[in-house]
Amino acid sequence: MAGYIDLHSHWVAGIDDGARTADDGHAMLVALKRAGFERVVATPHMRPGMFDNVRSSIERAFAETSRAIGAGVEASQELPSVELASEHFFDDVVFGRLMEGDGVVYPGGHAVLVELPVRSFPARLADRFSDLSRRGLTPVLAHPERYEPVWKDATVLEPLIDAGAVLLLDVAALVGKYGRAPRKAAEVLLEEGYYYAACSDAHRAGDVEEVLEGIESLFKRAGAEEARFLLREGPTQILEGRVER
Repeated sequence: MAGYIDLHSHWVAGIDDGARTADDGHAMLVALKRAGFERVVATPHMRPGMFDNVRSSIERAFAETSRAIGAGVEASQELPSVELASEHFFDDVVFGRLMEGDGVVYPGGHAVLVELPVRSFPARLADRFSDLSRRGLTPVLAHPERYEPVWKDATVLEPLIDAGAVLLLDVAALVGKYGRAPRKAAEVLLEEGYYYAACSDAHRAGDVEEVLEGIESLFKRAGAEEARFLLREGPTQILEGRVER
């Protein structure tokens, strides 16, 4: 088995733009297991005004979906093991929650998944990432290849990395799922060694076909050793608080 770890997926039912039903979530997890993911972290959106989820509602939805589909902390022949975090939209409200301990960080408590506005980065972003780092939380930046500032100049990410962030590749970007500009940005970031891990960001079972194509492209572009690091060792280090700078 490939033993991949997926740090970003939306299989929890009825809470955001991912799975609508428990059956949808089950189908997604089955597909991800077949794609090689043995451990899958659910990351429902926490985005005020769009997905008004808080920690309690996210935890409740995760428990209900897991119970309905028979998923748990141990992998089975059909399903990967499952865990919970959240995709935190990095506005003032959510940043405040994270600083107060009201986010849903990754299992182990060492890292947190964050999402940025597509068109521009928030003010003082590097300073706020430093604030999280000082609290022992590594900011894991979701799909940096989709942010317009990165399309123009990948080095805009360097102050964020210096502030403690690591970058998470959505593998489907490598096969054009999100368009030409994100694909080109993903290729550049991969070639320049910016990424620390790779994920599915699957929202439905049908997405996993492009995830598989993205994994194939990742192996071709980066080589087997780097691809395995991004899909297995990198995620492990993030979850265990062993990120190497």
